[in-house]
Formats: sequence, C-alpha cells, structure tokens
Amino acid sequence: MSVLDAPVTAAAPAAPTTGLTPIFVRLKLTLLRNGLRQSSGRKAAYIASLVFTLLLAASQVLGLVLLRGNAQAGTVVVLLTAVVALGWAVLPLFFPSGDDTLDPTRLVMLPLRPQPLVRALLVSSMIGIGPLFTLCLAVGSVLALAHGPAGVLFAVVAVPLTLLLCVALSRAVATANVRLLNSRKGRDLAVLSGLVIAVGIQFVNFGAQRLGEAGGLPTLEPAGNVARWLPGASAIAAVDAASDGAYGVAVLQLLITVAALVALVWLWQRGLVKLMTAPGGSTLAAAEPTRKESGRTRLSALLPEGRTATVVHRSLLYIARDPKTKAAWVTALAIGAIVPLINALQGTGSIYFACFAAGMLGMQMYNQFGQDTSAFWMVALTISSTRDAYVELRARALALLLITLPYTVLVCVATAALLGSWQALPGVLGISFALLGAMLAIGAVASALFPYSIPQEGAFKNVAPGQGGLAWISILGGMLAAPVLAGPVIALTVWLHIADRQDALWLVIPAGAVFGALLGWAGLRIAAPRTANRLPEILTAVSKG
Repeated sequence: MSVLDAPVTAAAPAAPTTGLTPIFVRLKLTLLRNGLRQSSGRKAAYIASLVFTLLLAASQVLGLVLLRGNAQAGTVVVLLTAVVALGWAVLPLFFPSGDDTLDPTRLVMLPLRPQPLVRALLVSSMIGIGPLFTLCLAVGSVLALAHGPAGVLFAVVAVPLTLLLCVALSRAVATANVRLLNSRKGRDLAVLSGLVIAVGIQFVNFGAQRLGEAGGLPTLEPAGNVARWLPGASAIAAVDAASDGAYGVAVLQLLITVAALVALVWLWQRGLVKLMTAPGGSTLAAAEPTRKESGRTRLSALLPEGRTATVVHRSLLYIARDPKTKAAWVTALAIGAIVPLINALQGTGSIYFACFAAGMLGMQMYNQFGQDTSAFWMVALTISSTRDAYVELRARALALLLITLPYTVLVCVATAALLGSWQALPGVLGISFALLGAMLAIGAVASALFPYSIPQEGAFKNVAPGQGGLAWISILGGMLAAPVLAGPVIALTVWLHIADRQDALWLVIPAGAVFGALLGWAGLRIAAPRTANRLPEILTAVSKG
C-alpha cells in the first residue's frame, strides 16, 4: 500500500500540504535553472527555443487579431483551438518533454494526498514553453472574437479554462501511458500507443493545413460547428456566442469545458492513485525463460565477423525489445507512410512527398548513444581509437539501413502507384537515397557533439530536464541541413524536369545512391574522431537520465 492510502495516525501525522503548490513551483524553477547551469550550450539552446516560440506565438497572435471582424473568424479560431488541444493530447508523448516534477513515480514514498498533489502538479505543469505558447494562442483567439461587455467577460474566463484543460488533458494522458513504456510486458501496447500518437500528429498537421487554405475556409464551417461543442474548443466558442448575443449557448459551451476539466482532473487523480499504489503486472510475473536467439546466427552469417555483426545485432535488439526505441521506430514508420499516402489518397499530394519517409527514418540516427543510457559505459570501454569509433558508428548506421532502405523504396513505389506517377519515381528514389545519406551523416556527427539522455523511468519523458532545447536544436538543425547536403541530387532532378528530360530521370537513382553513400561515409569519418575524443563527455551526458 502506498502512502497515498496510508491512514493518518498519531504516531505518523500527515505532512501539511497547504504549501505543496509553491514547493512544486519552486522545484520546477530550480530544476530548470540547474539544468541550464550545466553548460552554456544547453542555456543557448533553451534561449533559442524560447525566442523561436515567442516569435511564433507573436505571429500567431497578430494573425488572429487581423481576423477580427472577418465572417470566418469564429470557424478558424475554434478549429485552431481544437487542433491545439489535440496536440496537447498526443505531442507530449512523442516529442521530448517532461521533467521530474511531472513524473509521479518519483513521489510514491512521499506523504502526499492525491488532491493536493494533483493541484500542485497542475500548477507546476503550466510553467514552460508549451503552456506559454498556448496562453498566447488563447489570448489571440479571444481578441479575434470578443465584442461587447459580454464577450469580454466570457473571454476572461475562457482563456484560463482553455489553458487548464490543455494541461490537464496532457497530464492525464501521460499518466495513463506511464507504464506502457516502463513495462516490458507492456511494450506491445507502447508500440500501439506510438502508432496512435503518429496518427494524431498527422491529424494536427492536416488540420493546420486546412486552416491555412484561404479558399477553403467556407468548407470548414461544418467541422467548426462540430468543434464548437467539443471541450477543447467550446470555451473559445462561448466567447463567439456571447459576442453574438447567444448567452444561453455561451453558458452551455462554457459549462462543457468546465465539466471536461473536472472529469480530466478526476481521471488524472484516479490514475495517479492507481499508479502509485498498484504494482505493475510486469513486476509480478516470473521472469521469462531465456530463449535461444536463433536469428542471431543467421544475421551474423550475413555480416562481417567481429564488432560489426555484434553492434548491428545489438541495435536491432534495441529496436525489437527496448520500449522507447521500439515506440520511436513505429511512430517514425507510421508518420513516414501516412504523410505521402494520405496526401496521395486525397489527390492533393505530390510523389515527392514520399521523400518524407527517408527523412523520418533518418532521424533515428540522431542521439545514437543516448538510447544506450548509462549502459553506454560498456560500449565506451571497447572504443580505444578512432577506428573503433568509426566501426561502431558504421555498424549502427548499417543496422538502420537494413530497415530504412527497403521501407523507403516501398513507400515511394506505393505513392507512385496511388498517384500514377511512375515516370517521376526514379527522381523520388534518388532524392530519398541522398536525403537518407545526409541524415545518417548529420546524425552521426550530432550523436558525437550533442548527446543527451533519454530517461527510462518516465514514459512521457524522452529527454532529461534541461536538455530539451539541446535535443530540439540538434534535430531541427539536422532536418534543415539535410536538404542542403542533398542539394546536388535535388538540383539534378529539378534540371531534368525543367529541361523536359524525364526519360533520363533513371540517372538520379545511381546518382542519389552514390552521393548518399559518400555523404554517409564522410559523416562517419568526421564523427569518429570526435566520438573517440569526447567519450567522457558523451558518457556523462547520456547517463544523466
């Protein structure tokens, strides 16, 4: 039985919880401050992320204010709010987020009651870049809709309600998924969760695309009429209704948000109690008998003997067994196929959207040592020279290519079949190969220069506190640099189209394959000496989780 259910006795009085919320707020700020103090690079990355978010939020607020008085302003704002709420439900489980104040498993042994704990976690969760962006978006939304005293009054209530609902939704979903990625027996459910997250992200993406189509705004009205009664957007819709004089509708929409918030907090509290008092199923079952790894012999026979075969096999085992690595791969595979195929099914996409698959899977090369966590010290002991580091990185890249190459070809062929663009297929394949080589090169260098820890105890934490900005800068920088490195192949494809030489597009396939291989080889050569020379720093960085 956990301390959450322990009776209060005279011998063990309950700790006062009246000041729990300020303590958690200070804890959140202290963790953030200490994380930024670890290195100037992390501080610069966090500041850059904060500045980028503020600029994006300012542009969003300006755009929403310019919508004021537009006939379609209500539809756009309501749908945008619904998309943001959906993002709060799915994005925190996919992108690096979270910190120790949001991990309930660290609080099991503390004498805390559920209600004060939920209240403290809810308040401390509103400190961060994500809540700041959502707050700016909510303020811009009500500025676009509020007219008259009634509209302003409802706006004052709608803004904090919307922010609280988004944060509570995120925390409730995260708490419900904690054991999915912590449990060995729950790893298959974790993969399913990753697939749901991938699909949810695409709904957010396509929703944002539809909002950006100026000519399609009238067609969004039916969806907007439905979203007005959904908890994620009903509070903002209440401002629009109150401004139009529909006070009864406004009150009802506001009550929907309040009821949803109460229900989410109750579910979150119930999930916390269950999480902190009930043992996980995987901890009760007996250990599974060791099975002979029959696949290892077959795999090793196809690879050079020595370190390469061992590292490739280890990397593939990570993908098959480690819950977080497995969830990340399934999510990348799902998104890489969803983006081009759904666009193709809608008839609005281009076959070159299939290159997105190579980009998504190439990102798995980033932070190669972080997925090892503290066990990286065993790998570090086997690296005594630049040659050892090169073979280690090359083998990890080879393991990635065993999956990414056939998958990329499959997605490109499927997209070409749906669109009937078989003539452009060679160009897509060549660009995909070049992009994949560029991502492998950049990922190898980023793994050596910008390693970060992946905490294993939190299902919704993919980076240690204070390292979130570093992870974002590393990944986003690589995504921007990869097309630049693959520029010659892209330029060749564009030139063949402009010169009306589609019959010669088949040349792009070998050009992209060779150029991608050269980029990958160069990246590994650049990353190898840096990995060998920075082993202590890498070990320290990846062991912080």
